Amino acid sequence: MKHRARTKVKITLPTDAELIILDGLWELGEGSVEEVANWLPSNPRANYKTVQSLLRIMENKGFVQHKMRGRAFVFMPCVTRDEVGRLSAKRVVDRNFQGSHTAMLMNLLDSNHIRDDELDELEKLIQAVPRPKNQRRSVP
Repeated sequence: MKHRARTKVKITLPTDAELIILDGLWELGEGSVEEVANWLPSNPRANYKTVQSLLRIMENKGFVQHKMRGRAFVFMPCVTRDEVGRLSAKRVVDRNFQGSHTAMLMNLLDSNHIRDDELDELEKLIQAVPRPKNQRRSVP
């Protein structure tokens, strides 16, 4: 019996341009190339062919898919904003903080750009995170 070598699947993040288009699709829900191009916040207006090319590239990467509406392709996102955010945050933690969430948070907190209300909110969120039963600390 042959054993297949395990291959590590590399999950890619959208480029900056792809992320802008995904923002539009998340907002619109779905859209034709023209609808997406019209949504994009650009001055001058985004080029139709450029948006079309980016959507095709994004479809090959698995970020979007399309269906037909009449003769037009209508694109919809295959990834959620949360999925992209989680992957992006994981990439930052792995790359810049050697996988340490604590180091990343300490870096953010040490920057002195956090307001007191944000710090209070973070404290509440941390307290609300459920822990597995075998990791719960007992309070004396």
